[in-house]
Amino acid sequence: MIRKTCLITALPLVLAACSDRADETRGVDHGETLLSVSASGQAESTPDRAQFDAGIQTWARSARDASKANGEKIAEIVAALQKLGIAEKDIQTRAVSVQRIDWGDRKGQFQAGNVVSVTMRDPGKVGDAVTAVTEAGANIVSGPNLSMTDPEATANLAYADAYKAARKRAEAYAEAAGMEVSRVLYIRDAGGQQGDTWLRGADAMAIQVEQAAPPPPVAPPPPVMRTANPGMMVGTTRSSVYIQVDFALREK
Repeated sequence: MIRKTCLITALPLVLAACSDRADETRGVDHGETLLSVSASGQAESTPDRAQFDAGIQTWARSARDASKANGEKIAEIVAALQKLGIAEKDIQTRAVSVQRIDWGDRKGQFQAGNVVSVTMRDPGKVGDAVTAVTEAGANIVSGPNLSMTDPEATANLAYADAYKAARKRAEAYAEAAGMEVSRVLYIRDAGGQQGDTWLRGADAMAIQVEQAAPPPPVAPPPPVMRTANPGMMVGTTRSSVYIQVDFALREK
């Protein structure tokens, strides 16, 4: 009987000690109530940068001839881009390939390919650049990928929007419970998305996810449609982020 009495008496003390440690861990003082709120925020911005790929495939009876012809054509494509005022630093080789074709109508020939990545500081001029490279002989054109030079600025606006939403929600809970928000205990960045880019939150730096271009096809590509000025709709890019905020509430 004595043993049972000791256990029953000690149990409330253990629970109280655990409760105190939990409060200290979360930063809640005595007389305060913990409220955890999740919220999202959005912001939109107009892309100010565009990237697209342009390249050429050539065929010949020998690898040397295929590579030589390809080098001459890609030089013409690069020259056409530079004539538009695109800086050399904004033109980067993306893929170079030479392979023997062992099937189809071109069996026994060699195919050479070269693709460059082009960065446009003015997305509105992408149409002119596409026209220029196709007229220079490019038979590989893909893109564009629209982005912002300073993506962090838009993301920060979205995070500010998310915090405002969390604060309003906390104040609504507090009002309904006859309490008020005392202070902010903890803010967790749960990441989000900016266009096609995943924002991984505060635990890791935002990573620009770029998909590697697939290898050039062996079969001849379909003819490229040439227009005087292809339409280019820049539009806007939305940033959506998520946060979790711990608030301490107190009696009014």
